Amino acid sequence: MTEGGFAFQLAQDLDPEDLRVVLGVFQQDVARLTAVLDVSAAAGDVASFQRACHSIAGAAGAVGALALEQASRLAMTQPDMVPAQLPGLHAGIAAWSAQALDETAAFLAALPAG
Repeated sequence: MTEGGFAFQLAQDLDPEDLRVVLGVFQQDVARLTAVLDVSAAAGDVASFQRACHSIAGAAGAVGALALEQASRLAMTQPDMVPAQLPGLHAGIAAWSAQALDETAAFLAALPAG
C-alpha cells in the first residue's frame, strides 16, 4: 500500500468493506468513462469529450485522485476547444486514468480478505 496515495488517504476514513465498494465503483466508472473518451477523441466530438471529462473529474474528486481530477477539469473547461486538441488532452487523461486504476488495483489487492 502506497502511503500518500489517494487510496491510502481514503482508507483513513473508511472501513475495509466500504473502501472496497467505493474503489470498485471508481474503477468501473473510470474504465467506462475512459472508453467514452477514446471514442469521443477519435470522432472529434468535443461536447461528448468534455462531458466525459466532467464525469471523470467527479469520480476522481470523490476518491481523492487529484491529478486525474485536475487533468479532467482542465480539459472540460477549455474554452473554444476544437477537435484537433482532443488527441493531446486524451493522451494526458488516459495516462492519469491508467495510473489511478493501477494504484486502485494494487491497493485493493493488498487489503486483507474481508
